[in-house]
Amino acid sequence: MANPRLRLPYGPDIPLGVPSTESLLAAGLNVWTKLVSGHLADMTPMPRDRLHTAPQTTVYRYRGTGDDTAPPVLLVPPLAAPARCFDLRRSCSLVEHLVDGGRRTYLVDYGEIAFADRRLGLEHWIDNVIPTAIRVAADDAGEPVHVAAWCLGGIMALLALAGQTDLPVASITLVASPFDVTSVPLIAPLRPVALLTGGRLGTVAYRAMGGAPAFLVKRMFQMSSVDKYVTKPLAILTHLDDRDFLAQIEAVDEFTANMLAYPGRTFGQLYHRFFRANDLAGGCLDIDGKRLSLDEVRVPVLAIAGTGDTIAPVAAVHHVGSLLPNAPEVRLETAPGGHLGVLTGRGARATTWALLDEWLDTQHLHSEAAGGNRRRG
Repeated sequence: MANPRLRLPYGPDIPLGVPSTESLLAAGLNVWTKLVSGHLADMTPMPRDRLHTAPQTTVYRYRGTGDDTAPPVLLVPPLAAPARCFDLRRSCSLVEHLVDGGRRTYLVDYGEIAFADRRLGLEHWIDNVIPTAIRVAADDAGEPVHVAAWCLGGIMALLALAGQTDLPVASITLVASPFDVTSVPLIAPLRPVALLTGGRLGTVAYRAMGGAPAFLVKRMFQMSSVDKYVTKPLAILTHLDDRDFLAQIEAVDEFTANMLAYPGRTFGQLYHRFFRANDLAGGCLDIDGKRLSLDEVRVPVLAIAGTGDTIAPVAAVHHVGSLLPNAPEVRLETAPGGHLGVLTGRGARATTWALLDEWLDTQHLHSEAAGGNRRRG
């Protein structure tokens, strides 16, 4: 019989009772391995080749036994988060999963953001970086790519397509991309203050810092799951016999420690347009004198929300379903996990990645059927 577990209001359940001999031996081995080698997680990056380099735009193609008949996938990360979100660690790497599945897999990496980049605005990524990455990947693949993006990466990719409808995109998958900040419990209570002051307090702060520095982004990410952050020491102590659990915590800690900065102009736009005015909830965004409207999106869209996500709750993510009247298909799904966990948690293989696999296969079949109909016509 399994040991009983104490269910806490926050954080993981705590096993009770006397641990078995097997558990004690496994815990001892894990502690010894950590002390000797310094790590339990295998964070060796998946091998890749660089296809294109430009400011904030490095495009990679991952090596593997890619099937030329499988739909190519371009991974688009958010700003301020390392691109390794898609390649967190072996066995919890979306890149590894896609490559092992025979899919041609590409990634755009923005690199580090310096104080000298503080004048870069969202338009730099929406008008230049992401469209360039899409075209590079599609040219290499010889066909339109399926974009899979996380968090702000999904919002920027969708806006890029709204502004350039001729981009070679077959479909877009959004994972944990919030489109209505009034549904975000961490943000909603702060909006009245920002509205009352006209956003001046926030403007003074981010201008003084030249944006949102990396250490602040790291703290904000940690606070989004403060319950797990507070209970982490106890969780580690009570899971010393679970190597995979410990490896995941180690990989997430490494990921969080390498958070990047937001450029000043970009952070200002996010603060005023997304946070304060909540413009995106209406499906339109005025940026750098140009209006981007999501009703220009005419490709299939899949939006996956994490049921435990406090940064991008289900309602905030699924709001995009009402903003895409001209998309041929909009599919709204949920999967277990928090903001990072829904993308690359230990259970993502059976949930989020399975949804993505099924979506890509279905879109590929639709494309082949449409191609056959055109040839017959």
